[in-house]
Amino acid sequence: MTNEWRPIEVLLVEDDQGDILLTREAFDLNKVRNRLSVVNDGEQAMAFLRQQEGYTDAPRPDLILLDLNLPRMSGMEVLAEVKGDLGLRTIPVVILTTSQAEEDILHSYRLHANAYVSKPVDFEQFIRVVRQIDNFFVTVVKLPVQGNRL
Repeated sequence: MTNEWRPIEVLLVEDDQGDILLTREAFDLNKVRNRLSVVNDGEQAMAFLRQQEGYTDAPRPDLILLDLNLPRMSGMEVLAEVKGDLGLRTIPVVILTTSQAEEDILHSYRLHANAYVSKPVDFEQFIRVVRQIDNFFVTVVKLPVQGNRL
């Protein structure tokens, strides 16, 4: 059985321009060939995911990297909507945030986050974290084929 590699579509939901730049650099430095789309708030994330309001041609993500502290609609609200939507709930969501609060971790998992990762402040550690997320979701995990929805 062959496991054909294909680039995955990653949606980064992040409002901090520095963190966006770090994530892009991590993808570049890791030679990550996955496609990275970025939106800056929760409402944009939902419009992107539902292909509405200027995102009608947006690709369906294979993976969502979601910050919790977002304007207009929090990351927790986005997570709840994604996991409550039959057409979106199979997309893995990795919480990638500065929060280390136990209540945020518990709430995220109760809402069915697939992973919770605290953002390292050190650039090298941030690069390692992005590489590990990429390796896990591209190499280890079997993702559903785009278009297959439960």
